[in-house]
Amino acid sequence: MSKIQRVNPDGMMSSPAFAQAIITEGSGKTIYIGGQNAVNQKNELIGKGDLAAQTEQVLTNIQTALEACGATFDHVVKMTIYLVQGQDPRIGFGAAQKFITAPPTISVVMVAGLGNPDFLLEMDAVAFV
Repeated sequence: MSKIQRVNPDGMMSSPAFAQAIITEGSGKTIYIGGQNAVNQKNELIGKGDLAAQTEQVLTNIQTALEACGATFDHVVKMTIYLVQGQDPRIGFGAAQKFITAPPTISVVMVAGLGNPDFLLEMDAVAFV
């Protein structure tokens, strides 16, 4: 039986949006999801200039990949968010609330730009089932 334990140690801040550490135990599989952008199945950019809309599309893409691997957002243990400088991370976190119920560990990196000048963010994820 696999187990995921989210840890917010005393002496560190605690947030409902992310965990400070995660322990995975037992036999299971680890799923690595590469960087996702706000591009839909038809290769169309969703939400040009709109961080909330792009965040929703990115998370929809991650959700689709998770489901294809037999997982859900509850299995995500680590996410890295690459956010274009000048974007407000609170907007992205607000849009993510309808997807993420079990907080993963999260790193947010501010970048000068991404592969397409219209991309406002990119996310990758690691899940454990």
